[in-house]
Amino acid sequence: MPQFDWINEPAVWREEKQQLTVITDKNTDFWRETWYGFTRFSGHFYACEVHEDFTFQARIRANFHTLYDQAGIMLMIDERHWLKAGIEYNDGQPAIGSVLTQETSDWATGPFNGNARDFWMRLTRRGNALRLQYSADGQLWPLLRLCHIASAESCRIGVMCCTPQRAGLEVNFSEIALSPANDKALHDLS
Repeated sequence: MPQFDWINEPAVWREEKQQLTVITDKNTDFWRETWYGFTRFSGHFYACEVHEDFTFQARIRANFHTLYDQAGIMLMIDERHWLKAGIEYNDGQPAIGSVLTQETSDWATGPFNGNARDFWMRLTRRGNALRLQYSADGQLWPLLRLCHIASAESCRIGVMCCTPQRAGLEVNFSEIALSPANDKALHDLS
């Protein structure tokens, strides 16, 4: 496994027995301009650098209950080009979603049919294409997003969590795996 390190290291975290546990700092987020007009680059992102195509996945456990509580996975080329995805609490419930930022952020979100306190995320990069999937059981992987990302020789991939409205969300990341890009067909849900 490659070396992981922090962008915006949280005050409280530990890594043991192949699990990472984080308690979020106050008012943390990743966002660029759209709708709100502000830019935030204060979220917690634990990642490694990759130079080739890959598949990355992780299991995420957290008790989301405050507006914009979020945790999942993230790919970053630089501060203006990134994708974050996972569960985010909004409209009174946890929802599955993703934010793609290419100079400015977009946000796509919808209902999560499963236990939002325990879920999986998977991202496959092939060139400039990203295939984002999620799972409620670690077995069935529906497509969440297929998109283009800016060209770059390398990027960072890893896990992220943020709490824009508070501090104190405890998140457990496990089953973190980085491998060569899988060659599954787009609609293969395994």
